Amino acid sequence: MTAPTPVPNFDHLLRMTDQRGTFEHACLSEPRPEHGYCTDDMARVLVVAARQSDSHTQTNRLAKVAIQFLNDAQYSAGPCRNRMDRNGRWTDVPAIEDAWGRCLWGLGTAAAHSDVSLVRRLAVIQFERAAAVRSPWPRAMAFAALGAAELLSVNPGHRAARALLTDYAAGVPGPSGDLTWPWPEPRLTYANAVLPDAMIATGSALGDAELQGRGLDLLAWLIDHETADGHLSPTPAGGSGPGDPRPGFDQQPIEISTLADACARASGVDAGSIWPDTVRSAAAWFEGANDAGLKMWDPNTGGGFDGLHAHSVNQNQGAESTLAVLSTLQHAGRLSAALQ
Repeated sequence: MTAPTPVPNFDHLLRMTDQRGTFEHACLSEPRPEHGYCTDDMARVLVVAARQSDSHTQTNRLAKVAIQFLNDAQYSAGPCRNRMDRNGRWTDVPAIEDAWGRCLWGLGTAAAHSDVSLVRRLAVIQFERAAAVRSPWPRAMAFAALGAAELLSVNPGHRAARALLTDYAAGVPGPSGDLTWPWPEPRLTYANAVLPDAMIATGSALGDAELQGRGLDLLAWLIDHETADGHLSPTPAGGSGPGDPRPGFDQQPIEISTLADACARASGVDAGSIWPDTVRSAAAWFEGANDAGLKMWDPNTGGGFDGLHAHSVNQNQGAESTLAVLSTLQHAGRLSAALQ
């Protein structure tokens, strides 16, 4: 009999969040305000808060804090800042890197799913501002495409979202032709599953069956590459290329959550059992079905541990890792509910 999927626990995330945003780092379970905040995390906060189907006052507060943070992060012409210190001062300049892409991902998700009408309206306004520019970086554009696809799911006529997806599709590199290493990069690096996820989302939104199919094939290859002995064995922080020894460490929760994101999307457009099975494997990874056999979160608080080593766990509970747990359990919970 399959064990029930744990319920997402927002306690630690709420403790990490003040009126400005969510602190990026923690020492064990204690927030570290001295390291400040980042747009990357606040976009993820907006995603998980908007997705939470049983949202309540506290979860909605997270969405409001996140939407305000992302608004402040944006430059009027579209680029986005990423780093804010503990006193609310930005320490970098606007750019069109990953933070910009994740900002669009969060905004599109909120526009499509948030229970808070004000958040939905502000998300569309901010999305249109950020979508005025494009990034040369593949992952930044992939995250942006995910947000555009979410917005199109509730507003198929939204021109800025459709234009962004059209541009993204035009920039996706063609198949490598290498059957042993079909990945579009010489090495796997970070948040790898976002690349096929964006291909699937864009292909579905634009009615491009070829692009959607390529995304599904690439995702299936990634799952096979990152599975060992019946559990997920994700790409380590230093990346992985053809012939590298496996498993590799340290492993980051973001690799698991992006894989769960992509497989949850794939399960909505393809009937293959590989997609829901991998979502379940992603949730199981946090429960200890991993290369070290160690639990990667604290169920009592919802805090996610920052890294998996060969024989130990980095027990610092930063925002990125905590958000990875929450996101993965959300997908696993929806899958379980759909099967009941």
